[in-house]
Amino acid sequence: MDRPLSRDREAARTAAGEDLARLLHHADTSVLLELLANPALDETQLCLLLERKNLASEILEEVARRKPLTKNYRVKKALAFHPRSPRLVGIRLLRDLYLMDLVQLTFLPAISVELKMRAEEQLLARLPQLPLGQKITLARRGPARLAGSLVAEGHPHLLALALDNPRLTEAQILKALARENIPAAVPRAIAHHRKWSESYHVRLALVRHPFSPLASVLSYLPQLTVSDLRELAAPGIVPEALRKYLQAEVARRIRRNKKSEFAAELPPPSSRE
Repeated sequence: MDRPLSRDREAARTAAGEDLARLLHHADTSVLLELLANPALDETQLCLLLERKNLASEILEEVARRKPLTKNYRVKKALAFHPRSPRLVGIRLLRDLYLMDLVQLTFLPAISVELKMRAEEQLLARLPQLPLGQKITLARRGPARLAGSLVAEGHPHLLALALDNPRLTEAQILKALARENIPAAVPRAIAHHRKWSESYHVRLALVRHPFSPLASVLSYLPQLTVSDLRELAAPGIVPEALRKYLQAEVARRIRRNKKSEFAAELPPPSSRE
């Protein structure tokens, strides 16, 4: 066995002060594992160790296994946020994270997609019990799924904030509009929103929704394709009164196209003289 490495392992169990601080940066995994058993290793030093992005997952798993080490919240957070944290360790720690730390985790590029999705599910599960102040913060800065859920909730203090959330996506808007029994304020707010009312697919969803303002819906019809207009005009898709407007728009397009075709077939004026 390499004598310097052997000495470092022995020292790791009892080191203190500057010697302990030096060992926090040791390159050998076996030395760091011995360091975890050192009673002088405090929360601050352990968090410094966990800041090392190149730590072996073996060390992270050992930290998670030692309950005395994970009693501290800072250590739990450092473990959950570490890009090499084992999958099951990260999932287990999600339920212990504070609300805004869960939100922060969903934005970290090095965190796996699965862990981010599970963090969002934790947030969605907590949503009904949250006070209005925290919901306002989430409406402004939360991830897309959370913002979409708050849009669908239709709370007067949250709806406009959630619609303006820069992380909100068209997919979440469409999911909100597809939910059953959403408040009438939701499609109305979307129809009047400067960004979402310009989206073609959102407009289609608004035309289908019974609570959408008629004036907005009628203003969308000239921009919809004939095939979409025909599909929406099929029986049972929209109320009968709106269906008549759709059919009229289809008929208007057909007449216009026929006029254009007829004009194209006419010889130029000079040849008709």
